Amino acid sequence: MDNRTEGTQFILLGLTNAPELQIPLFIMFTLIYLITLAGNLGMMMLILLDSRLHTPMYFFLSNLSLVDFGYSTAVTPKVMAGLLRGDQVISYNACAAQMFFFVAFVTVENYLLASMAYDRYAAVCKPLHYTTTMTTGVCARLAIGSYICGFLNASFHVGDIFSLSLCNSNPVHHFFCDVPAVMALSCSDKHISEVFLVFMSSFNALFALLVILISYLFIFITILKVQSAQGHQKALSTCASHLTTVSIFYGTVIFMYLQPSSSHSMDTDKIASVFYSMVIPMLNPLVYSLRNKEVKCAFKKVVEKAIFSIGLAI
Repeated sequence: MDNRTEGTQFILLGLTNAPELQIPLFIMFTLIYLITLAGNLGMMMLILLDSRLHTPMYFFLSNLSLVDFGYSTAVTPKVMAGLLRGDQVISYNACAAQMFFFVAFVTVENYLLASMAYDRYAAVCKPLHYTTTMTTGVCARLAIGSYICGFLNASFHVGDIFSLSLCNSNPVHHFFCDVPAVMALSCSDKHISEVFLVFMSSFNALFALLVILISYLFIFITILKVQSAQGHQKALSTCASHLTTVSIFYGTVIFMYLQPSSSHSMDTDKIASVFYSMVIPMLNPLVYSLRNKEVKCAFKKVVEKAIFSIGLAI
């Protein structure tokens, strides 16, 4: 236990040791990543190009797409390279960078979802004051605040983890440098770091969840006061996509982080991690595009314009 290293590299053990699964997993993750890129970058371009989507809700949605693209890119390409080449080695600095950007973007998404809930509260509960409540300045401050919280949180975690003494035995029982997996390598007392991880994760998730729950409490009270069925449907439709995204995101985060380290199973964590690091960034643009008439109309308009331009060129 006295043989410790500052570490020049780590070995990511990946999802499976079965060689016959390497190529199928590579193909699956490649498709997921391509859909993630197309969905999130496409959503950002669509919002940018269509002036009808220049509203607070779509401003936050474009930032959500940017964040999904960011934390998917922090993880998936390295996983794909490992499956294709069998190279599971990651340098000390690359591991720290991967952890930093993943934690940062996940935390930013956490606070963006809370900001979007507040936006829906203003739209449903105070429609007459919506334009004065959700001004450009307010939206910008909420977004910037989300990014500041995300990058500060990541700095705290990375600084804490990489200040621990890491043993010579350096295989990471994961497919990327996630906080619990790298922390498990420590041969020094990590009790304080474990408490810090649970506290920070709990604070960030529960604070944002509290904002979301309070916002939707007022939203549902307002909806119950609406007499017409059409009014109910309209109010609910503005919140349905956001509620779906919130349920998927927080369900996975709570399962992954807000449990004692003694109950952690690395294999279970890996499966959950595939979902929140790769699948959620792919699902979010699909949820918003499939359930949103304005996005569908904007997409149809862009496609028609592109077809018309191609027709003129030919």
